Amino acid sequence: MDSLAYRDDLEGEKNSAFTWEVKANDRAYNNQFKEKAFLCWQRKKYNGNVIHTAKYNFFSFLPLNLYEQFHRISNLYFLLVIILQGIPEISTLPWFTLFTPFICLLVIRATRDLVDDIGRHRSDRTINNRPCQLLVGKRFLWKKWKNLCVGDLVCLHKDNIVPADMLLLASTEPSSLCYVETADIDGETNLKFRQASGVTHHKLTNVRKMASFQGKVVCEEPNSRMHHFVGCMEWEGKKYPLDIGNILLRGYKIRNTDTCYGMVIYAGFDTKIMKNCGKIYLKRSKIDHLMNRLVVLIFMFLALISTALTLGFWYKVTEFKTKHHYVSKLHVYSVATESFFIFWSFLVQLSVMVPMAMFIIVEFIYLGNSMFIGWDIQMYHAPQDIHAKARNTSLNDQLGQVEYIFSDKTGTLTENIMTFKKCCINGIIYGPDEDEALQEVSGSHSAALYGRGPGSDPPRSSLLSSPNTQQENPYLWNKFADGKLCFCNMRLLSTVLGKEDRTVQEFWRLLAICHTVMVQERDDQLLYEAASPDEEALVTAARNFGYVFLTRTQDSITVMELGEKRVYQVLAMMDFNSNRKRMSILVRNPEGSIYLYTKGADTVIFDRLYKKGLTEWTTEEALASFAQQTLRTLCLAYKRVDEDFYKEWRHRHQEASIQLENRAHALHQVYEEMEKNLQLLGATAIEDKLQDGVLETIQCLKQGNIKVWVLTGDKQETAVNIGFACQLLSEDMLILEEKDIVRILEDYWEKNNLLSGKSCLKNRFLPQVNVAMVINGEFLDQLLLSLRKEPRAPVQRVNVDEEFRQESEEQRTNFLQARRISRMWRTLGTQLRSTGLGSQRKDADTHESPEVLRERAFVELASRCQAVICCRVTPKQKALIVALVKKYQNMVTMAIGDGTNDVNMIKTADVGVGLAGQEGMQAVQSSDYVLGQFCFLRRLLLVHGRWSYMRICKFLRYFIYKTMASMMVQMWFAFYNGFTAQPLYEGWFLALYNLLYTTLPVLYIGLFEQDVSAKRSLELPELYMAGQKDKLFNYWVFFQSITHGTATSLINFFMTLSVSHGTAEPLSLSDYQSFSEVVAISCLLSVTIEVILTTNYWTVLFMLAIFFSLCSYVVISWASQSYQLFRISPKTFPFLYADRNVISHPSNLLVVLLNVSVNTLSLLALRVIGQALKKPHLKEEEEELPAEEIITMESVPYLPRESRVRRSSYAFSHREGYADLITQGTSLHRSTGVSSHVLCEEELSLSIKESP
Repeated sequence: MDSLAYRDDLEGEKNSAFTWEVKANDRAYNNQFKEKAFLCWQRKKYNGNVIHTAKYNFFSFLPLNLYEQFHRISNLYFLLVIILQGIPEISTLPWFTLFTPFICLLVIRATRDLVDDIGRHRSDRTINNRPCQLLVGKRFLWKKWKNLCVGDLVCLHKDNIVPADMLLLASTEPSSLCYVETADIDGETNLKFRQASGVTHHKLTNVRKMASFQGKVVCEEPNSRMHHFVGCMEWEGKKYPLDIGNILLRGYKIRNTDTCYGMVIYAGFDTKIMKNCGKIYLKRSKIDHLMNRLVVLIFMFLALISTALTLGFWYKVTEFKTKHHYVSKLHVYSVATESFFIFWSFLVQLSVMVPMAMFIIVEFIYLGNSMFIGWDIQMYHAPQDIHAKARNTSLNDQLGQVEYIFSDKTGTLTENIMTFKKCCINGIIYGPDEDEALQEVSGSHSAALYGRGPGSDPPRSSLLSSPNTQQENPYLWNKFADGKLCFCNMRLLSTVLGKEDRTVQEFWRLLAICHTVMVQERDDQLLYEAASPDEEALVTAARNFGYVFLTRTQDSITVMELGEKRVYQVLAMMDFNSNRKRMSILVRNPEGSIYLYTKGADTVIFDRLYKKGLTEWTTEEALASFAQQTLRTLCLAYKRVDEDFYKEWRHRHQEASIQLENRAHALHQVYEEMEKNLQLLGATAIEDKLQDGVLETIQCLKQGNIKVWVLTGDKQETAVNIGFACQLLSEDMLILEEKDIVRILEDYWEKNNLLSGKSCLKNRFLPQVNVAMVINGEFLDQLLLSLRKEPRAPVQRVNVDEEFRQESEEQRTNFLQARRISRMWRTLGTQLRSTGLGSQRKDADTHESPEVLRERAFVELASRCQAVICCRVTPKQKALIVALVKKYQNMVTMAIGDGTNDVNMIKTADVGVGLAGQEGMQAVQSSDYVLGQFCFLRRLLLVHGRWSYMRICKFLRYFIYKTMASMMVQMWFAFYNGFTAQPLYEGWFLALYNLLYTTLPVLYIGLFEQDVSAKRSLELPELYMAGQKDKLFNYWVFFQSITHGTATSLINFFMTLSVSHGTAEPLSLSDYQSFSEVVAISCLLSVTIEVILTTNYWTVLFMLAIFFSLCSYVVISWASQSYQLFRISPKTFPFLYADRNVISHPSNLLVVLLNVSVNTLSLLALRVIGQALKKPHLKEEEEELPAEEIITMESVPYLPRESRVRRSSYAFSHREGYADLITQGTSLHRSTGVSSHVLCEEELSLSIKESP
């Protein structure tokens, strides 16, 4: 399909030209390059190595923070009201009554932002001041990272972190190899190697020659492609090609390499990892965005009301002037002018309908709920002494609305620790003795399964119960045992020591020989250096069982087999890659016989067996059992090779090895000839250990309608295996891969004439069809064109990382799967058309580009899947996936990770969670929340997140209600005061109503309210869906709150008015002040009763909040209406003894009681009626659900899964190339390159000093 084909646009080719020139040891040359910054102003083209991830600096904090704060419509609204209050002609309250709390609100938010940014500054300062050795003159001096520039030469030692993207020039390892660990980049702890160019390896042999090195590197512009690099080095009139294998990226950690030297190519923000880090986004919650829109609606509502009241004033003042001309001096302005002032007076008077107190109290609620997260002892990770922490206090309610979680794999879901768990040898399963002891109770079936007959050995339970078995190490007899193997099976160990079972001997011999592990000896201990943790686990297991890998040379490998040293001649090594899915080694044993040992995925090993009998069948059953336990498996096989056949094969192998074209294909064909007619030995099962509680957490989140997507830089097989281990994937799922997705989208677009409806794919999959999606980064590059602004390098000139290229070129041809996809798609299409579920969008947007249409369709398809796993994705691709879901789904997203490669994703998501793990603190510094383990996510979302969302929603509902209940009275009063904007209430009541009289109860709701307990929240994850659907606060709830408050104001005002009508007694309600006090008391008591009925979680603290709120009203009213204050300032305290006059008359108290009773009883009646009407509706929905569940389940054409169609999660994750290093001697023999003793002499003579 052309729309999904990989193509390079002209702009990409233009921008990817080789315009980046860096000359070694020549800062003056590099500084001459400039680039246009703004208009005629130019700046240096090459960045320094200083990084700044903070948002503010000393000068930009105040203007930038104010700019961000005034993005809130509410702040603009308050600023407008304050300006209006400063105009005497229209002001009804002093300007400072709103200005002071407004300044407090801005200061609170600015202080919160400043504290967060100070943490970023500290992190930047720590990183920029890290030490490194920089070549200055003719010696290496200690400098700081921030002092590096492009072209500088840097010396790195073992366990150093690479400070910038560098060209590897030389190292103390053979052939200038450099082993690196990329855990802080992509989470992988397995070793990778980089190698210097041959010319620098041979010529730059000491520090003096490096000081005179004047090579120039010409390469592509800085970009975010972690697996791509293309360039060349010009030196002494010749050009030498460079690729990603010659580059050390910033963040790599040097491993197993004493010393290496590099030349800085990209520094600071030009490095690939910083290009992937992304920008800091201003994050705001959905409720915050909704409140912005509501503030606009309220303002428009107030403007309409003010306009209507102003028209009433126009009519009244005209009539008044006509009838009472003798008081015309009171109206010095014209009617139009007075009406203009009255309009703004009403607007200012009613502006408290958007109370500033609400926004101030919200900040304290956010802060309190954030502190509760940090105080939660159940989210404390004791091994690392890490408490949960809310670094962004304004997103707590957003935690209760998350629908998509994007998770890293390594270090987030897994511990990246591989342990040898089980094995199957000759059809017999050997598990840990603890497991076998438990199996004893299951009878003869268990005994047969584990290879024990009725009279074979005593039960394992008796062995376990003995103190010797529990305390002593079973491998003490082996002096080479490292004590790290947790696997122990005494029956297998006795069989190994008995040396009678040939299959068992070959099994362990294969594990000790067929690998690419390197070995070093330190302090009389063997240290294995493996390209992957899988290989290390297998070789370590063989070591503890007596088959010890000792050493290797270019053409031999030495193994200690149960105390006997045996040297095997290596005739050929057939390396692993993603297509072969196996590795083989051809050796000649000391007796002169030739054997081929092979290990790989069951899907490729079983196809190459000589025969398939009972052993093969039982091994397949064992593999199925291992797969159900989510263990990573490898099949082991071998065969004896005839001498004559080997000689013929060697000749063909040599011919294939020297071919100039299609060498890889020719070697593959030769390998196929040898890897036939194998004899099965057995299988191994390795556990990629999940973090504690990951499985339970994911299952609980799925019950809460939260989708978990795994975005990892790891290989597909590893990621899929973890998907099964986490139960994101299951055996009955239909797993879509790239070719399946392309076929589906092609079929859909052809049949729908390329219509681009938002809901076109939403209903393509019925809920009963369990579908998962597994894709890789190369495929995503074809879909993210409209979001990915980065140009691509010309394909024909790009030399990419070998492992990454193999992943993208791997061909998956499974006819049964393709047929199943096609049949299912046609069936579903027919069902949807017949049932009318297919979307027929008529208003398709024809202005959308093809890239946008592709992205929209892909996201719709992915959103219908129960699980999505993205493999081999770069940090920037992770962020782009999150951005796609945010763009087209408009749902709350969360990203969680622990490494630098997760920073961009964490910044892009609505909520970012950083795990304080083993991969540094970059993810933590960029996150909104910090956790110690993935399992704490369950409590963070389902308890704290749901509570925070429920509390803030209930707080907003009640605050809007009580504000409308008190302020709408002002509008009713305007009809009886000639529309003069005279306030009804006492000024002090207006000022303190939201700030004091009703503050404590509503603050209690925001901090302590609970509808169910924390334990119940975890038991019922379904409760979380209320936040996802915005049920607790939306436009309808907002309208209900306004209606409720308006009804309360109507009852309080007109009920009091009707009672006081026609009365003229001294203590009646006929006077203005008494009427005002009765309405005020009725309003205060009504909203207090409402908060009591609204609150579910009654405590002593809640009762105290109610008590002190009412007491504050009594005390302050008594003080403000006292004679002493009246004498001091009659205008400020005009309500002299008003409350006492009202309370002293019983009839007034009855009016208050009547108002409160009508408000409360009418509300209770409506709620009872509403609940009664909801129950039949819920029953109808429950009755309809079973009918929906049965829709066409039988018609979906699932093909039966046989054992041979079983998934294969093979434990083999290192990259291709290590076998070539071994067989060519590249990594085994010291050459004339940079040697450690030569460098030591140079350093002794020059005495590396610390720079001043």
